[in-house]
Amino acid sequence: MTELDTARAVDRERRAGRAALGVGAGPEREFTVEARSQSRMVLRRFVRHRLAMTSLVVLVLVMTLSLVGGRLWTYSYTEITPEFSTGPSWQHPFGTDGVGHDLFAQVLRGAQKSVQIMVLVAVFSTTIGVVVGAVAGYYRGLVDSVLSRFIDLVLTVPLLAILIVLSKRVEGSGSWFFVAVILGGLVWTNLARVVRAEILSLREKEFVEAARALGASDARIIFRHLLPNVTGSIIVAATLTMAVAILLETSLSYLGLGVRTPDTSLGILVAAGQTSAQERPWLFYFPGLFIIVIALCINFVGDGLRDAFDPRQTRVRR
Repeated sequence: MTELDTARAVDRERRAGRAALGVGAGPEREFTVEARSQSRMVLRRFVRHRLAMTSLVVLVLVMTLSLVGGRLWTYSYTEITPEFSTGPSWQHPFGTDGVGHDLFAQVLRGAQKSVQIMVLVAVFSTTIGVVVGAVAGYYRGLVDSVLSRFIDLVLTVPLLAILIVLSKRVEGSGSWFFVAVILGGLVWTNLARVVRAEILSLREKEFVEAARALGASDARIIFRHLLPNVTGSIIVAATLTMAVAILLETSLSYLGLGVRTPDTSLGILVAAGQTSAQERPWLFYFPGLFIIVIALCINFVGDGLRDAFDPRQTRVRR
């Protein structure tokens, strides 16, 4: 055997040994990690947040019950039954009031109005806050100074006092819609400040300079490049605004300045039931329980979203 044959035999033995150990194997034997997008990682962190997921399920059930339950329930919220001031039973799960109204039907109607106002306030306040904050943070200078001073002015005025003054001028069956507009026009300031701070830091990034170099307009840079990177902060702030909105609406209705009769809301039901909380506690505690459940669930969902969108999050909070 020549030296060349010997070298070839040794080389074949080395290859066979490396193949047996899996060294130098082809790409089909390599271990790879599946790429994960930012949205998938956020969703994964949120799903693993047990308290937030449980609150989301409860919130969806309560909102679905409030929006469609009244149409499926046996009694209407305006219907008067022969039973007066009866406690909870199979026929009337939440009992009846002194007039004969089924309290469960009234709570469903009140929760429906509160949820509708809450959603509208979230839409109005988020739209205003995002636009004002993005414009102030992007243009800076005089525009930022004027808008920032306007935000500070709105923050310094007592919110409840403005709501009381404005809501007194609102009457009629559509009062709940105008209450939502008034609330949405006053609770956007915190969101605007959050968006402004985020935009101020993002506008100096390289991708913004590249978009300007390619001839992109200011509107395109703001809405197509900057705001998508602030989505997490916007969602969290909008969620917390919903909790504030339902508490403010309940306070106004409790004072008789929110939703007006013959319609009803959870605040009206709590105000009507407080006088008889000792003799007929179901009139007070069931509407109050709905308010607490909705507000707590929204806050827990917002807490879970904040943790999910945090890129530094390494542990899943329970």
